[in-house]
Formats: sequence, structure tokens, C-alpha cells
Amino acid sequence: MSIILQAESLVKKFGNTLAVNGISLEVNQGEIFGFLGPNGAGKTTSIKIMCGLLKPDSGKVNICSFDKNIGVCPQNMVIWEGLTCLEQLVFMGQMYGMTSTESKNKSGELLDSLGLTEKTNKLAGTLSGGMQRRLNIALALIHSPAIAFLDEPQAGLDPQSRVLVRDYIKSIKNKTTVILSTHDMEEAEKLSDRICIIDRGKILTIGTTEEIKKLSGNEDLIEIDIKESIPKDLIPFLKNQSLSYELTSENSAFFKIQDPYSSFEDILGVVKERGLKVNNFRLRKKSLEDIFINMTGRSLRE
Repeated sequence: MSIILQAESLVKKFGNTLAVNGISLEVNQGEIFGFLGPNGAGKTTSIKIMCGLLKPDSGKVNICSFDKNIGVCPQNMVIWEGLTCLEQLVFMGQMYGMTSTESKNKSGELLDSLGLTEKTNKLAGTLSGGMQRRLNIALALIHSPAIAFLDEPQAGLDPQSRVLVRDYIKSIKNKTTVILSTHDMEEAEKLSDRICIIDRGKILTIGTTEEIKKLSGNEDLIEIDIKESIPKDLIPFLKNQSLSYELTSENSAFFKIQDPYSSFEDILGVVKERGLKVNNFRLRKKSLEDIFINMTGRSLRE
């Protein structure tokens, strides 16, 4: 694949806070690139630098495309509440040099694809929050940009709207390279060709979901939630079996296991032997969220 965007050693400080700390990455043409991190990780600052809205203290960004048009859907809603959906899309298209006919045709296509056809002539200020979010995405894509930066594009959307937006983003990826910032691990895993996890302004890992999962180990997970104290009843057994585990509360834990079925039977045996009352017991594959939490920690961020 050809590279469409390169970021080299990006650094940005706000006072004494180092928001972006030497980030370097490459984005391939026609891919959906997921940009993940907890609150305050530097995602939005990095995106603002890459799309030209913020100047880095050091480092550079190179867009390797003859057509350097970009689209930006910011995290905060940006619409004209006093204009209809069609009016502001046409206006935005003409700002990018499209003719009136071109912008009207593209506006109709976007309104249809994002489920807003019935709201074509409604004022944007009268739309629900989810509809305004979809309109915000349409404004970023009206001119068919070479690269689209979508910062939390699915925030506040209901399940049906998330599926609609996800399917549309997938449908344009070969024409428009998408750099997607999101907190939704499931959506990131379903949408992204590659994923970058950052924290405290630094890149922790980049790769496909499968590559990242392999690097973090191939264990499956057993989750257990019991009424009694897990440290009191199960920790001695776990230590004897050399199982890797993590307590998520006094009564809940998950175990990382290579041989799920034998471990499943062993743990159930201990549960039965000690007469423990189980609220939940299940075997599942490691998810992107598990890896994310393992890399960035469980503590809340402001």
C-alpha cells in the first residue's frame, strides 16, 4: 500500500503538560486507521496537528497525496443551527470549490446514506443529538476528501445509528482514507484496518487487531463472579496452578489461560468442592478492550 500520511516525532506542550510526546506513524492510502487512548492520552491534540489545526512544538506532518483535501469531523458538534441540512451541506461544498449542482448532488447522496433524507429541509437546530452528529459527519465528507479525520464520530449515537455510520465509513474507505479517534473498543475493532493505541502522548502499539492480540499473548479468559471473597476461596488454588489472574473486585476475577477446557474443569471443581455460590462464570476470547486496559491501566482519567 502507498503511504498517504506521515507524522514524524510530533511534540506538543501546553504549559507544563506534555500532550504529545514524540509520536511517529504512517497511514496507508485507503485504510481506516483507528486512534485509541484514554482521556488525556493526546488523541485529539495529535489529530489537530495532523489535520493542520494546531502547530506542533517540533516534528512534522507530510500528506503524500496530489489531492491534499482533508475533511474534519471534530469531537465537539459544529453545525449552523439556523440553516437547513441541505443548505449547510451545499454551502460547505461550495466553500471547497464545488459547483452548486455538484454540491447539491453530493448533499443528497450523503443525506440518504446517513439516514437524513426526511430532514433535508429541516433546520439543523431542530434535529436530535444523534441526527446532528450524523450531519456533522456529512459536513466533513461533502467534498470527498483524500483524508477524513473523524474524532469520536459515533459519540451519542443509538445502536441503529452506529451501524449506519459504521457501514458508511466502510463504504468510502477505498476513496477516502479515514483516521478515526474513538473510545468505543468494539467499534474500533469492527471498523479499523489498523489500530494505534496511545497513552500520555506516546504510542504504545500499532498494528492490526490480530497482530496486537498476538503480541499481548494468545490466552483465552475465564471470568468468574462469586458471592464469597475470591481472595479467600480461590487465590491459594490459583497460585498452586500457576494461573495468571487479575482481581476486578473482591468478588470478581478473570484468569488468562492457554488450555481453557482443562482449566475450566479445574476451577469448577474447586467451586463445587468449596460450595461457592457463582453469579457468573464464562469463557471468552481476549478482546481489544482487555488489551487496552492492560496497556493503559484501570484508573480513571480527567
